[in-house]
Amino acid sequence: MSPVAARWLGSSDLMKANVKWEKEVKKESLMLQIAADWIAQEKKDLIAAKEAYMAEHCSSPNLSGDQAALIDTCKKLAALIDKVDEERYDLAAKVGKGDKEIDDLKIKVVDLAGVKKPALKKVRMSADAMLKALLGSKHTVNLDLRAGLKQVKKEVKEEPTEAVGDWRKNIEDKADRKKMFETS
Repeated sequence: MSPVAARWLGSSDLMKANVKWEKEVKKESLMLQIAADWIAQEKKDLIAAKEAYMAEHCSSPNLSGDQAALIDTCKKLAALIDKVDEERYDLAAKVGKGDKEIDDLKIKVVDLAGVKKPALKKVRMSADAMLKALLGSKHTVNLDLRAGLKQVKKEVKEEPTEAVGDWRKNIEDKADRKKMFETS
């Protein structure tokens, strides 16, 4: 437990927390031990299943007899090996075809869903710094892009300012204009 937590908790609370933590550690170690036992048992079961299958399907060869019987037995074994190899090849081809189809479907799913592009960060970098980053130490040209720009001077238009007069007169003029538009 951290010293900060120990400061906030009283001594009885601290003991309770330690006991709780110890119980959790014991539970985890017990679960790991049980899982290890299960894995060991599965390995033993797998070995026993392999031995049972071999005993059932592969009888021990009869090696007693003359040379012709042994040659005949070898030919039968070679034929069985060829048959098993063909089946293994066919199954491997089926699995390969299935894997390729799965990969194609995954690609289609990604194409349909679309790829979300991450938000790009704004990077403030001068043209010189960008060229230096791209070209490394080879960059010796100093580019001042603003120097080549043409400067345009703004012409200030002077609007004739009307003499400041009576504001009531301006309102009357605007009212006359409004009446003119309303009548037409």
